[in-house]
Amino acid sequence: MATTARNYYEILGVAPDADEKTIKNAFRALALQYHPDRNKAPDAEEKFKEIAEAYAVLSNPQKRAAYDAGGMTGGGGLTPEDLFSGIDFSDLFGAPDLGLGGESIFDRFFQRRRSHGPRQGAHLEVALAVPLARVLSGGQETVHLTRPATCAVCQGSGAHPDTPPRRCDPCQGTGQRTTSRRDSGVIFQQITSCPTCHGRGSVIDKPCAECHGRGETERSEDIQVTIPIGVEEGMALRIPGYGLPSPEVNGPPGDLFVVVRSAPDARFERQGTDLWHLETIPLVDAVLGTSLAVPTLDGHATVTIPPGTQPDTVLRLHDKGLPEYGQSRRGSLYLRLRVHVPERLSAAERQLYERLRAVGQNEA
Repeated sequence: MATTARNYYEILGVAPDADEKTIKNAFRALALQYHPDRNKAPDAEEKFKEIAEAYAVLSNPQKRAAYDAGGMTGGGGLTPEDLFSGIDFSDLFGAPDLGLGGESIFDRFFQRRRSHGPRQGAHLEVALAVPLARVLSGGQETVHLTRPATCAVCQGSGAHPDTPPRRCDPCQGTGQRTTSRRDSGVIFQQITSCPTCHGRGSVIDKPCAECHGRGETERSEDIQVTIPIGVEEGMALRIPGYGLPSPEVNGPPGDLFVVVRSAPDARFERQGTDLWHLETIPLVDAVLGTSLAVPTLDGHATVTIPPGTQPDTVLRLHDKGLPEYGQSRRGSLYLRLRVHVPERLSAAERQLYERLRAVGQNEA
């Protein structure tokens, strides 16, 4: 929970007299920027908490009045439940709590974290290339994943179910061996892994037949991932519980982070929410103008090429790009035009170009 004494208005970048809509828009933009699933900077999570705390106070008339009166600083001693329970994150972002992995922002960042119990397993990260059509519409994509998983037979103990592990007597279950020596009145201690149990603290008399005592098995599976509309390049979608198994028996597994990339598309180049398309037109069409059928993600669109179009002219098709994540607006499709100058001419074509040149010289 952030306890900074910074001014909440400064945190959101709004004036002290900002209205509710201004505060809401400022929070949405900053939260999207610093959400740890999208921003991998080390301080992103703390900044996100700070931003959310400021919004939780300033978006509530009673809390804002108390804050303005100087009676609330750093959350005012309120619990996370007091601050955030009344905020509808799905209304703010147009997506379920911006959690992206089945768990809400409130659950992930503002409730009390586990202070005891087995350690969580390490996280996994995989890349997923999705077509631009999926970015446009959102929906399900499949991730093929092979990962170590806790053995279902021994539940990670590595021992046969009928013969559970027993405590290692040489190390008394610590998994460590300590040796001491005295040199010139100074006692030196060396701590090493117990050679009997290899650091586990327990001894397996009868290994599990499924995992051969490892406590883990390889698991291959197809995981359905929900791609949000307008998913950004490099956005990480968090899938809880699909990471590596815990190093401790009955510990929770880590999480899977699916990093989304746009699949190559021969028609378009993606730049944020905008798309770029390259089209080559004949010289005569550049001179006289023409109509052109241009591919878009919504089908073909007819574009008017004006007479006298120069090479590398860029035409803009509004609202034909990709949706902006969490918003209803769309980017643009930019059409860059190249003009093809013929390298070889037929006799008839050369005669026409010669006549055209003569006309130009006579008019000059």
